Amino acid sequence: MEAFIIPLIVSIVFAVIGVLNLKGNISMLHSYHRHREAAEDVKPLGKRVGTGMLICGGACFFYGIFSLAYDLTKQPAFIGIGVAILLVGLAVGLFIQLKAIVKYNKGLF
Repeated sequence: MEAFIIPLIVSIVFAVIGVLNLKGNISMLHSYHRHREAAEDVKPLGKRVGTGMLICGGACFFYGIFSLAYDLTKQPAFIGIGVAILLVGLAVGLFIQLKAIVKYNKGLF
């Protein structure tokens, strides 16, 4: 059962951070990225980073659902599907976030 609870907690944390970023609050980003940001770029950066965080949170949530399904049925296909969703979701979410940071900060560093 804990295999479902941990991804659920992580997905809730990612969702909260994502919603905060979507509203334009980029305080969860590293201070280096916040200080290099122009005032007019804060909202667009927040929206893109927030979208990426929500995708990562959704991937964790669905992984937890498939993990729970595996615990209940012991069908190994559920773990495979859950891991695939998790990896793809994290990759897409991180790509969106990094692309936004590179676009608005003119680089990662």
